[in-house]
Amino acid sequence: GCGRQWDNMTCWPEAEVGEVVVRPCPKFLRFVTTFLGNVTRNCTSQGWTDVYPTPYAVACGYDSNITAGEEVCKHGWVDIKTHMQIISSQQGLLFRNVVSSLPNRKLHCTRNYIHMHLFMSFIMRAIAVFIKDVILFESGESEHCFVSSVGCKATMVFFQYCVMANFFWLLVEGLYLHTLLVISFFSERKYFWWYILIGWG
Repeated sequence: GCGRQWDNMTCWPEAEVGEVVVRPCPKFLRFVTTFLGNVTRNCTSQGWTDVYPTPYAVACGYDSNITAGEEVCKHGWVDIKTHMQIISSQQGLLFRNVVSSLPNRKLHCTRNYIHMHLFMSFIMRAIAVFIKDVILFESGESEHCFVSSVGCKATMVFFQYCVMANFFWLLVEGLYLHTLLVISFFSERKYFWWYILIGWG
C-alpha cells in the first residue's frame, strides 16, 4: 500500500494498492480563485502517482491567463450586489423607524428628535456613498475627481458633508447625554436648536 504523504500542498492518507484517493483543493487557494475543485492520486505498487489533473493550479481552477481584475469581475459582482442589498434594507428599516415614530405624540421629546436626526444622517451618508460610487465608477476614476467636472466635485462635496454631519450628530448625542448628567436643571428646548445647528453644520 501507500503510506501517508504530505506533498507540500495536501495531506494524502494511507491507501491500498489500486485505490483512488480524491482530496479537495487546499483552502489557501481561495485567495487566488473562487473555484475550488478536487485533486486525485492513485496508489500503485510503485507508490503514489502524480496528482491529476496536473498541476494543482489547473485542478483547482486557477488560470494564469485570467488577470486578478477579470476574476473579481467574474465572481465579485455577486458579493457587491449582496452587500448593496443588505445596506439598502438596513437603510430602509432606519427610514421606516423614523417615519413610524413621527405621528406618535408620546415620542416627541428632545432625545428622540436627536435620535431621528442621527438616523437621517446615517441614511444620507449611505445615499451619498451610493451616489459617489455611481459617479466615480461611471467616469472611470477610482477615488478622486481629476477631471474638472462640476457633477463629480459636487458629489464629493455632498459625500464629505454627509460624513461630517454623521459624525457631528454622534457628537450631539454625546453632548446631550453630557448635559443630562452634568447639568441638573436645563431647558431641553432651549438647547435643541443649538444641537440642530451643530449636527447639520
